[in-house]
This record gives sequence, structure tokens and C-alpha cells, in this order.
Amino acid sequence: MGTFSIWHWLVVLVVVLLVFGARKLPSVATDLAQGIKNFKKGLADKEEPKPIENASGQAREAQGSEQATKDKVA
Repeated sequence: MGTFSIWHWLVVLVVVLLVFGARKLPSVATDLAQGIKNFKKGLADKEEPKPIENASGQAREAQGSEQATKDKVA
């Protein structure tokens, strides 16, 4: 009872074929694969630091809290 039998999967396959149709399944699978690839690519992309402005109004990239503290003191 804890596992699904082959008959269960055959019934699921028949229902999916009836709902989507045999011609629609390859495009659904392709769209799903592209979505997964885009998701993985989005996770792999690193966020670039946004430029911040110092007291003189000049934009520079964030370099960490130590550099920002030195700029505030100076």
C-alpha cells in the first residue's frame, strides 16, 4: 500500500495523455526543461554590488564595511 504499482502509473499516464494530448506533451516537456535551466542559471548568477555614493556625491562600488568606515572617518 505504501508504494505505487505499475497499474497506478499506467492510469496516471492515460489521464495525462487525455488531458494534454499526445501532440502537446513534447512542448510541455521542453518548456519545463527550459524553466529548470533558467532557474539554475538564475541561482548561479552572482549579484553585482550596486554603486554607493560617498559624502562628495561620487559613485563607487561597495568594497566592504572597513573601506566604508575609513571613508566616513576621513
